[in-house]
Amino acid sequence: MVFAPLAFVLTFAEVYVYQLAQLPLYGVCFGFTALFAIVIFYAGGFGGADAKALMCLALVLPFFPIGLLAPLYGVSPIQQTLFPLSIFSNSVLLAALMTLVMLGYNVVWRARTGRKLFEGQYENGSVGRKILVLITGYKAPVQKLKDKWHVYPLEDANEDSENNLKRKLVALPKDEGRDAVVQRLNKAVKDGKVQDGIWASPGLPFLIFITAGLVLALFVGDIVWIFISRLLPLV
Repeated sequence: MVFAPLAFVLTFAEVYVYQLAQLPLYGVCFGFTALFAIVIFYAGGFGGADAKALMCLALVLPFFPIGLLAPLYGVSPIQQTLFPLSIFSNSVLLAALMTLVMLGYNVVWRARTGRKLFEGQYENGSVGRKILVLITGYKAPVQKLKDKWHVYPLEDANEDSENNLKRKLVALPKDEGRDAVVQRLNKAVKDGKVQDGIWASPGLPFLIFITAGLVLALFVGDIVWIFISRLLPLV
C-alpha cells in the first residue's frame, strides 16, 4: 500500500521526463508481470506476498538500470524490457539449488549418525516420494516442529483401531491440518513408537529467493540467458 504508489509515481515521472518513448513499454511490463504473478499465485506456485513483490518490482524496476549498473555478464534482452521476469527466473534457479543443499545435508547426517534415512514402514515405500523428501526436507526433533510454525512435517502418523501406528511420507505439506499432524507425531514420539527425528521441510518463503534473485540480476545478470547464450554457439 505504501511502496507500490511511491514506486509508480517515481518511475512514471522518470520515464515520462527522460524516456517518454518507453512509457507504453512500462505499462506492458507491469501488465504482463501482474498477470504472470496472479496466474502463478492461483496455480499455487507461490504466496500472495511473492506476487505483490513481483508487481512492486515491475513498478519500480521495469527495465534494467543501465545507467547505474553493469552486470558481470551483460544485460539480456529480457532484462531490458521485462526485468522482473529475469529476477523471477533467477529466483527459481536459486530455489532449485536448495534441493542440492538438502540432499547434501541428508548425506552428511546419514554418515554422521549412522542411522538409516528411511526406517521401518518407509523402507519399502515409494522411491519417488523418498527422493522428493530427500531433496526438500531433513530430520528434525519433533519439538522444533512445535516451536517453529514455518517448519512443516513431511510425514504423518495415525493409529488404527488396534493402536497400530501407520506412518506415511507427505511430499507436499499444507498449512491446513499442520498442527494436528504435529500433535500426532509428538504423541507417537512420546509413546516410543517413533524415534525423535521427524522428516520436515523448512518452508522458506520465496521472498528470500526473490531478493537474492534481484541482487544476482543486478550484479551478475540473467542466469538463464547466460546459459542459453553460451549453449547456442555450440549447437
